[in-house]
Amino acid sequence: MRFIQTFDPAAFVNTAVCLLAAFILGTLIGAERQYRQRSAGLRTNALVALGAAAFVDLGERVGGSGSTQVLAYVVSGIGFLGAGAIMKEGVNIRGLNTAATLWCSAAVGAAAGEALLVEAALLTGLVIAGNTLLRPLVNAINRIPIDAAASEANYQVRLTATPEQAAEAREALVEALEGANYPVAEVTTTERGDELVDVVATLVATSAVADELDAVAAKLEATPGVEHATWESVAAG
Repeated sequence: MRFIQTFDPAAFVNTAVCLLAAFILGTLIGAERQYRQRSAGLRTNALVALGAAAFVDLGERVGGSGSTQVLAYVVSGIGFLGAGAIMKEGVNIRGLNTAATLWCSAAVGAAAGEALLVEAALLTGLVIAGNTLLRPLVNAINRIPIDAAASEANYQVRLTATPEQAAEAREALVEALEGANYPVAEVTTTERGDELVDVVATLVATSAVADELDAVAAKLEATPGVEHATWESVAAG
């Protein structure tokens, strides 16, 4: 039997220790994610770390230096898994932190698979610290009032008009923005039922003065056929 020929007790013990370490460390990362009620929780992170360790250990066992190639495949494979955790809801994107945590869990497993257990434990501690200790700092930064002139964002000016006045409203929108020294990157028109349309201009600028955009919106609302005008900013990627 080939199993008897390939079985190496010392190598088996090393594999068992590495896989067990990856499983435990992945579980620690996953426990924090499970507590936060994230989509990729305890089991997902434990299995990602375990799988990465298993592939790296297998590459080391069967090919020696082949583990380097396996590492590259693990990284790309986790990229697809992380993409599945990212969701887009309107202009908001969720799951980036979950995907990054899965990526780090794979790194923990890969380190454990290479028998770098101390390094894997250190990485685990840093991942958990990143997801816990940095949270108060994130919350503190988010509570700082935003200076629209200093921040970088994607700005859009939106107006609602009647279909008959849509073309004129579109021209007025572009003229008003360019008159305020805000060049327009693109203008889109979307029907809102049979009676109204939305005309949205996306600005080239990544910073703007709120009062100036308020003045543009007020000017546009005085345009014949325009029912409403407003503007919004979305954090730049």
